[in-house]
Parts: sequence; structure tokens; C-alpha cells
Amino acid sequence: MEKNILLCRLHIKGMACKYCTSTVQFVLQASPGVQRASVALATEEAEIRYDRRIVSAGQLIQVVEETGFEAILVTTGEDRSRIDLKMDGVLDERSLMIVKSSVQALPGVENIKIDTKLHKVTISYKPEQTGPRDLIEVIKSATSGLVNASIYLEADGRDQHRYVEIKQYRQSFLWSLIFTIPVFLTSMVFMYIPWLKAGLERKVFNMMSTGELLRWILSTPVQFVIGRKFYAGAYKAMCRGSPNMDVLIALGTNTAYFYSVYSVLRAATSANYMSTDFFETSSMLISFILLGKYLEILAKGKTSEAIAKLMDLAPETAILLIHDHEGNVVGEKEIDSRLIQKNDVIKVVPGGKVASDGFVIWGQSHVNESMITGESRPVAKRKGDTVIGGTVNENGVLHVRATFVGSESALAQIVRLVESAQMAKAPVQKFADQISRVFVPLVILFSLLTWLAWFVAGRLHSYPNSWLPPSMDSFQLALQFGISVMVIACPCALGLATPTAVMVATGVGASQGVLIKGGQALESAQKVDCIVFDKTGTLTIGKPVVVDTRLLKNTVLREFYDYAAAAEINSEHPLAKAIVEHAKKLHPEETHIWPEARNFISVTGHGVKAEVSDKSIIVGNKSFMLSSVIDIPSEALEILMEEEERARTGIIVAMDREVVGIISVSDPIKPNAHEVISYLKSMNVESIMVTGDNWGTANAISKEVGIEKIIAEAKPEQKAEMVKELQVSYCVPYFVTFLLLYLGDQLFAALKTKLLQLSGRTVAMVGDGINDSPALVSADVGLAIGAGTDVAIEAADIVLMKSNLEDVITAIDLSKKTFFRIRMNYVWALGYNVIGIPIAAGVLFPSTGFRLPPWVAGAAMAASSVSVVCWSLLLRYYKSPKIVSS
Repeated sequence: MEKNILLCRLHIKGMACKYCTSTVQFVLQASPGVQRASVALATEEAEIRYDRRIVSAGQLIQVVEETGFEAILVTTGEDRSRIDLKMDGVLDERSLMIVKSSVQALPGVENIKIDTKLHKVTISYKPEQTGPRDLIEVIKSATSGLVNASIYLEADGRDQHRYVEIKQYRQSFLWSLIFTIPVFLTSMVFMYIPWLKAGLERKVFNMMSTGELLRWILSTPVQFVIGRKFYAGAYKAMCRGSPNMDVLIALGTNTAYFYSVYSVLRAATSANYMSTDFFETSSMLISFILLGKYLEILAKGKTSEAIAKLMDLAPETAILLIHDHEGNVVGEKEIDSRLIQKNDVIKVVPGGKVASDGFVIWGQSHVNESMITGESRPVAKRKGDTVIGGTVNENGVLHVRATFVGSESALAQIVRLVESAQMAKAPVQKFADQISRVFVPLVILFSLLTWLAWFVAGRLHSYPNSWLPPSMDSFQLALQFGISVMVIACPCALGLATPTAVMVATGVGASQGVLIKGGQALESAQKVDCIVFDKTGTLTIGKPVVVDTRLLKNTVLREFYDYAAAAEINSEHPLAKAIVEHAKKLHPEETHIWPEARNFISVTGHGVKAEVSDKSIIVGNKSFMLSSVIDIPSEALEILMEEEERARTGIIVAMDREVVGIISVSDPIKPNAHEVISYLKSMNVESIMVTGDNWGTANAISKEVGIEKIIAEAKPEQKAEMVKELQVSYCVPYFVTFLLLYLGDQLFAALKTKLLQLSGRTVAMVGDGINDSPALVSADVGLAIGAGTDVAIEAADIVLMKSNLEDVITAIDLSKKTFFRIRMNYVWALGYNVIGIPIAAGVLFPSTGFRLPPWVAGAAMAASSVSVVCWSLLLRYYKSPKIVSS
């Protein structure tokens, strides 16, 4: 990423429905300097990719707040290494100036910001040059101990906002109950108890009764104090010209409340007017909506539990080893794990957690990495091996040198990846976006038409008076229908249908070692009907070893390998590494220096050329030799055929344009590879193997794993081309394809099969190396093996952290289960409106006398949002398919 292009995250308060997120996303996307903006209702966050030369994070916050929402900065994208420190002691102007100037003078410090009210200093720095302990020590020494600094303890910003919001809604709901329950009892229950009814119907002023006055007094604080949030939201929404859920609630409750006030006041000034009030409608409606929002926020909080669990993996403290100038350990002390700096040496005791990413410099042990990689068996660790922060040390003591700390750690990167995935929208969400743009204005219009239709029908006596409920005229009946329509038709559930399911699915995937980079990857994965597998490192373990050497010239074996290893040492290919490792075993010394290789040329997937000690060395496969115009003797060809039949790779070594020998390399097939391919067949997913290896080895491997279609000796660009060919559609008319799909006549079976093959496929590519990157990008879904190269992982849509083939099935199955829930969410959200709106409008009233009171409509609206979130939350109990070993 270019250093001026940053990724900013904002927490946005006040978004009530899909219409709100569309508005915020539109204004952000239209801002100069913004390349991409994504706003999620489920997380209440915005992720903005912007050019800091054109626009700042502060200006982006201002853009959001101009639309009427409150925006809180989560991260600017600049402060990858940032720490908040709390200052205690003498904090006068002089001390603060000394602190600021001393910290700024440290190498690696990029920015410092002091908040005098909170006694907090925020420092951005380069971790390779300085760290938090250095910063704390400088503050203390510069002020002669008058100011001490420590880690500023503060909950995660988003969690803090969620806790505050949950508390606010709970308090508002409980207060509303205090007033609403008496209103409900006086209007719905006490009227059926004779002695209470008499008291409530006692006249206070002319025809105004005690019950009406009491309900007016009790419902007023609910309407204007407890329900003020809806007024504020509705006002802001109307100011920006985008009516939302708050507008519908405010219109519905205000209509019920102010008509009731009018009716009661008219009764108070009249000697014969019988009033009918709807105070219970407005107060109960607000109470039920507050309950629904409270339950919805609680449920939405659970959708991001996976991130919280990942963050909790990091230990709170670490044991720092103190060394003298000669590198000897002279002491140790326990520190906050957030104070670990690059190149610190950390002691990890048996049963303790590894506090930071790094490599072992002393000791040996077994480390349980299942919480990060999903690998169930503890992994042996000794000097030189890398360890991951958050993993658990099993038995021995380890001394680990920290390499990646803070936001650079593997754990932090996984968390960021999952967060970004939860923000990324699935294409299916466009459906909800399109509906939400016109939904609210249409609902307001329809509710007005409903009221008008029933009112006109009453005035024209289109229905008998017996239809009217007691003490209610045609105007009041029409008003109730109009309010019910306005309240029940809120599109909240529609806006939550996709993002909540995507959030839970990406979190569940991460917990099972499958990192899914957003909704697009999820949606594409559930359509996959063809998977292209790379061979080395994907179907095989990826750690090939030399198993045999056949020399064709009279030469010393060690010298032969010295030349081959010198040429291959610069190659990243697994086969090259196998040759170098085998060559090392022929030298007793621990650090052997290979001859210098000049004019090195690597042809990815085929071989290498170099000049070593005045000899021209070519190492590679048969096609590489032929393209280099190297004559391959018949003896060598026979050896190659033998090795291919035994599923081994024969690597030819030529010196000064003569074939000197053949190195046989074997790469064991991964456990359960055959079972995975069989399971994919049962899912109607075709498997294809593509490799740069020779045809003989490719055929042997394919037979062993059960793959019928293979492509061998393929270059990286050929892999990508093959993926594109599989995706190509020849534009077979849809109706022809449809007819052929359901054509029973066997005479057309061959034609049917051929046409369906031409109609294009959804292709997934599974690979691990740099040479797989073009194909990973070209595929509809790219799946990278977690143990593969950084380039492959960057190019992929899904990362299989455990490097197990079974996780290919998990990724596809999880995506199918997720989109089943998304479809059911849409069925429920749309079905609820399709059924609920006509009932609220009174379609059943003429035949059954049934009418939906507005407060019941409000409860149904709140229940729809909660039910959609809860349906998505069921994905938390997802279990991946079990692959039975044969």
C-alpha cells in the first residue's frame, strides 16, 4: 500500500436503519481524496480508504457529522504503532512542555499528543527504533521523577461505546415501563373492573375523565423525555433529506399522542363530546421499540465475539530477561506484555503463553498453536524456530527474541483481517440497499393513503357502523390503521439481514482457522463448482526431500551437490530448498559457504541457470533443458520415466551444457487428500490439479488422490489462463439452458452436458506459492495455504491457516450455510413486510373484524430485527463437515 493511502475507521452513532448507512456511505464516497468507503449497520462503523495528502481523518469525521450523525475516531490508519500512556505527578505547563520536547527528541517518534484533562499522552512511533519502555523511561528521567508514566488502561473504544449504548437503552426501557404499565392498565385492564372503571370515568372538566387525564400525564414523559432520541434522529434525518426509522416512529407516535391531546382537550371544553384517546399507543409503541433496540444491540454485540476471543489470547504479562554487555542473562522482571519492544528477549515458562511473535534463541519445547493455526498437535520448537504470540508453551523453557510486536504481530494482523472482512459487503447486499432507498418514503405515502381510504370509506358509509369498535368513529379507525402501517413497515430487519450473518461467519471461520476476507469471498465460495489445486504444498505436504541421486558422469557426489546448491540457493521453490538442505548434510560443518553464483536466472516452475566457479550450471525439468538446447541422453530419459511412475520428481543437473546427473525428489501427499477430493465430488464440485511438475509425476499424484483432470508443466501465467478458460461463458441463451436442465429425453443427454459445460463455471484456486498468485487473483475465489508465501496469502480471498485440505470443504460449506441464513433473513424481513403491511392496513378487518393496534405493530417491528440477528447468531454453533478417513 502506498504510504499516503491510509485506512481509517470511524464508529458512527445514531444509525438506525439501512437508509442511514446508505446516506453516510454516499457522502463519504463523494468526498475528495476518498477512494473507497464502506459503512456497516451491524458494527456501526465506517471503513474509509483515503489519501491523506487530500483529506484528513478529522475532515472525514466532519463530513459524517454534517449528515447528522456522531462520528468517533477508532484509527486514522497512520498509527500502526501507537500507545496511550497515563501521566501522574506534577503536571504543570513546564512539566508538560519538558515531556513533549523530550519524547519528540527520541529517534523513531513520529507524533505526540497530550490530553491534559485525561492526563493522557498518545505517542506514535517506529517500533524498530524505539518502544513503550523507552518512552516511559524518558518521561521519568526528563522530569527528574516528577512525572511518571504507565499504560493507560481503557476498554476497547467500540466495546466502550456498545456498553454505554446498552446501558442507555436498558435505562430508557425501564423508565418507560414505569410510566407505560399504568397507561396500559388504565386503558386496557381497569376498564373491565367495575369499581376501578367508575373511578377512571369520573369527569374532571366537562367530559374529560380522570383516566384520560392520568394517561395524558403519564404518557407525556415517555413521548418527549424518554423518546427524545427518536425526535433527534428524525430531525437530523429530515435535515439531510433521508427519512429513516426514526421518522416513521416519530410520525406514528406523534400522530397518536397529539390526536389524543386534541380529543381530551375538546372533551374538557365540551359538555357532550365523547373523546377517544390513543395515549397507550404512543407510550407502548416507544417502550416496545426501546426493548427491541436493547435486545438488538445485545445480539449484535455477540456477532463480534470471535474478535474479542482472538484479542484475549495475548497474555497480560511477560517475563523480560535482562542481559549484560556480553549477552549473559543477569536478571529478569515481569512487565506488562504491551511494553515489549522489538529485540527484547522474553522467557516463556511451561504452561505460559508466548507474549510476542519471535524466534527461539535458547531452549526446546512443544508449543500448542491450535488457537492461531488450528493445528491440534503441539509443534516442536528449538533454537531458530519461530513462535507466534498468544500460543501456549507445553513443557520446556524457551527464550524468545521478539520480532513483531504490537500492531505488527500475527495476532493483531488476524484481528485486522477479520475486522476488515466484517466491514466488506457481500454483493447480495445491494438488493437491500436498492430497496431501502425508496422504502421509507413509500411507507409514509402508503400510510397516508391507508388513512385517507378508510376515512373516505367511513364518510361515504361504505361499511356499516357495526364495524366500528365501541366509542370510535371512522376518523379514529382510519387514524389507527395509518399509524399501524407507518410503524410496522420499518426496514431495519432488511438492513441487518446480510451484515450480521457475514460478521458471524467471518468470526466463526477465523476461530476454525479459515480467514475469509469479506462478503464477496463468502458469496463467491458458495457458488463454487470447480476447484483447481496446485500440487506442491497444496495436495502434497510442501516439504520435498531428496530420496535418490543418479550420476551420469564420473564426478564426486559432494562436488556435484555443491554446484547444484550454489545455483538453487537463490530460488524460493520448495524443490530448490530440498536440494540445498540435502547438500548441507554432505558437509559436517554447521555453516557452509556455497560458491558464488553469477548471472542467476530463474524461470518460475521450470528451473534456474547460473555461472558457478567458471562453470555454466542449469538445474531444472526436462522441458527447461530442451528449451535451453541441452541434449538429454536416453539413459537420463529412462531414469526420468522410472521416477515419474513412482510419483517422484526428477530434476536434471547440467554442467557446461552436459547432463551430469538426476536428483530424485519426493513430496509426500497430505493426509486425507483422497478423502477431501471424494467429499468434493459428493458436493458436485469438480477437482482439477495443475502443476509445473512433469506429466509422469502429476499422473501418479492425481491417481493417488483421485483427481481425473490434470495439467502438468504449467507456468504461472498458464495456470491463470486455465482458470479464465474455466470461467468463460459462451453465452448460451438462458431459456435453452433451462430447458436442457430439465429435459428428460436421453437422446439429448450429450447435448445437454456439452451446453452446460459451455455456460461458464465458478472457479476456486487453492495454492501456496508465489507462482500461484496470478491464478489466485484470476479465480472467483482464491484460497491460500496458511503456510505458503506472503504474496499468495495477500492475493487470496480466503486463507487456510491450518494448511489442511479439509478446510477447503469448511470454507465452501460455511459459505453455503451462511447464505442459506442470509436468504432466510431476506425471506423473513420481506415476508414480514409483505404480510404485515396489508394486515396493518386493515385488509382483514372487513371479513374478520381484526385490526392490528399500533403498539402491537411496533412490537412486531422490533421482534423482526431481533429475530434476524438471532437467526444469524445461530451460525456461532457451526460445525465443519467430518471427513472420514478410508
